[in-house]
Amino acid sequence: MQKTTRFVALLRGINVGGNKKVPMADLRKMLERMKFTNVKTLLASGNVLFDSEETERKKLKKIIEEQLEETFGFPVPTLIRTLAELEKLKKSDLFQGIRVTPETRLYVTFLSEKSTSTLKIPYVSPDGNYKILRVSDTEICSVLTVTKNHGSIDVMSILEREFGRQITTRNWNTVWKLVA
Repeated sequence: MQKTTRFVALLRGINVGGNKKVPMADLRKMLERMKFTNVKTLLASGNVLFDSEETERKKLKKIIEEQLEETFGFPVPTLIRTLAELEKLKKSDLFQGIRVTPETRLYVTFLSEKSTSTLKIPYVSPDGNYKILRVSDTEICSVLTVTKNHGSIDVMSILEREFGRQITTRNWNTVWKLVA
């Protein structure tokens, strides 16, 4: 029996506002038909853990995206990480020194390629409610403060403008759940 690697597929832009519906049970079955093993989904936002004998990420991304489009009828950009990479990310204490309140949202945005952004980091939005703390070759670490008196800024438009559309963002709690 060949050795397998544990991967996480992060699907972008599905099940948002009733659009691009991908039921998690159907997604799991699709990956199992593709001969991936130990397939588990987490939340409806498109987080899938699976084991694969194939270790080439670009190949995994290509075959999963092709099958997603064939199965669900629309393209679904997908980012692939190993579970070991997410475990390392969790241990790195990305949000050290951030005071978390009920209004605080901690986010990790996953990049599909190395950033060419010239945005000065740390970045703080004009209203002070959104901060990009760190940018690496593979992730962006950011914090949003939601207040009753202030509408939330469009975080995704800032991220897409600076880092492109081939990104996907997850709440820090979701990353922890994926690792657990």
